[in-house]
Amino acid sequence: MATTATVTLGQSALMRIGLGTNRLTNTPENAGFLSEAVGLGVQMIDTAHTYTGGQSEETIGSALSPVPPGCIVATKGGFSAADAEPQALRAQIEQSLRRLRTKRIDLYYLHRVHAEIPLERSLAVIDEYRAADRIRYVGISEVSVEQIERARAVTRIDAVQNHYNLSERKHEEVVDYCEREGIVFLPYFPLRSDGSPELARIAALREATPAQITLAWLMRRSPAILPIPGTLSEEHLRENVEALHLELTDAEFQALS
Repeated sequence: MATTATVTLGQSALMRIGLGTNRLTNTPENAGFLSEAVGLGVQMIDTAHTYTGGQSEETIGSALSPVPPGCIVATKGGFSAADAEPQALRAQIEQSLRRLRTKRIDLYYLHRVHAEIPLERSLAVIDEYRAADRIRYVGISEVSVEQIERARAVTRIDAVQNHYNLSERKHEEVVDYCEREGIVFLPYFPLRSDGSPELARIAALREATPAQITLAWLMRRSPAILPIPGTLSEEHLRENVEALHLELTDAEFQALS
């Protein structure tokens, strides 16, 4: 099965390697790094209201405003239960809009679902912003299929971001559901693994890094998957992007699976 180079989010065709920015701080070097990422073709830049105390969003805003054509900047709010309450979530969305220096957020996730706060209550706020054209696409993070279906009763869900990689496989059902339903699945911590001998063997055989083989496995796992490995290194960023050209054989894929 051939691995496609792009995945479609709404009306946007995106390269299937993104960039996570959970360690991004507001320095000239990091602003330059973001510009380099876009220059390499990265189209999905992932951040959150909580990342580095807001510096991640601020850096993206200073480096990429206005957002280059074809590029998506995703952010998240409502990580704590208190932050998922409507008034607090509205305040976070407004702050993210200011930090990102934009009138419309490309993709906005409810960062977490909390037992004490019905997800419908939080998503209703996000849907208000979508209706007002201040959020383009809506996502939800670390959720089950049942929670996605509840979310879709409130608003259109375009993306799901769950913890998933070679070693963490509890969301297999969610991956398959997203593929069937045309929802983009963005695994966070995509490169974490138990360092299996098979991974090392295949990487050596293919003259690739274990990270590249891991990314190739994820993209082969489902055409809905768009990994967002985090890095602050241009070398690692280039290495990640080059994984797009790796095609695992059926035997390699099965050995890792």
